Amino acid sequence: MADANIRIPAEARDRLAEVAAAEGMSLRAYLARLADSVLTPAERAEQAEHARRLLQDWSGYDPTPDEEARLDAELDRRLAEAVL
Repeated sequence: MADANIRIPAEARDRLAEVAAAEGMSLRAYLARLADSVLTPAERAEQAEHARRLLQDWSGYDPTPDEEARLDAELDRRLAEAVL
């Protein structure tokens, strides 16, 4: 396995090392696991579309873009209330 040097602020490095240690992992292993779990915007969009199709096939529900926007706004409103 080839090594890579990545320049980040010391605070970020220390925080990542702390999180890795709490997981019982080395920083190297933690960053490798993190890289495997993070999705690009295109991958997230593909995953979301796949989930939407599965839910539509399962339930028959297929909201319009306007319905989605209204429901997203309602969810945002409720989450904001829950945080306060």
